[in-house]
Amino acid sequence: MTNVERFMERYEAEPELQAKVEAALACYPGSLELRESVVENVLLPIAEEEGLPFTVQELRAYETRKKLQNMKPDVEIEEGEPVEEPVTYWLLESGWEWDVTNIRKRENLLRDIAGR
Repeated sequence: MTNVERFMERYEAEPELQAKVEAALACYPGSLELRESVVENVLLPIAEEEGLPFTVQELRAYETRKKLQNMKPDVEIEEGEPVEEPVTYWLLESGWEWDVTNIRKRENLLRDIAGR
C-alpha cells in the first residue's frame, strides 16, 4: 500500500484529520481553483506531518486509478434505488489546472524564434 493510499484511507476514516485539512484549507491564501498549488501547500505538508509523505504526481496516479476503478457503464437507476455519493478528487475534475504540455510547446517555439 502506498503512502497516498494510506493517507486517503485515514482521511476517510478520521474526522480529526478531515478537520485538520479543512482548517488548513480555510487558511490557504491562494486560489482554491489552482488544485496543484492547493495540494502542494495544504495536503502534502499535512501528509508529511502524519508520516505519510507523497508527491503531486503520486496523488494524480492514485486518483486516476481510483477514477478508472469507479467508472461504470451508464445504467439506469430504478426509482427508490439508493444513489452512491459521487467520488471527489483533489486534482481530477476539481478546480482548474494548467495544461503544461501546451505551455512548454509555446516556450520552445519562442526559444526557437529568439535563437534564429
